[in-house]
Amino acid sequence: MQVQLEGRKIEDEKKDTILGILSDRYCRAIIESTMAVPKAAIEISAECGIPISTVYRRLQILHDSKLLGISGAITTEGKKHFLYKSKVRAMTSRFNCGNLEVEIVPNVC
Repeated sequence: MQVQLEGRKIEDEKKDTILGILSDRYCRAIIESTMAVPKAAIEISAECGIPISTVYRRLQILHDSKLLGISGAITTEGKKHFLYKSKVRAMTSRFNCGNLEVEIVPNVC
């Protein structure tokens, strides 16, 4: 049985950003890695084979684009511990007769 995923259409001003993220292999790897379970940046780096500095840059891009959620805390020693989870389950883009449509299916796992 195939399930049709319902997504939300993206406004014109955000389409270029979303398409840029889709075209970036590191962003795609981070989204896929954090889809089921929230992970720390160091876990993402080790699992995906991405340098940690690149992971932090891409995490910021994904968070600014509202495609990634952040949760975490600061310990009594002052150490920050953040976990990142994808807000995206699927993304599609269609180009038809000059009309570009980008749709995002939210991650409800």
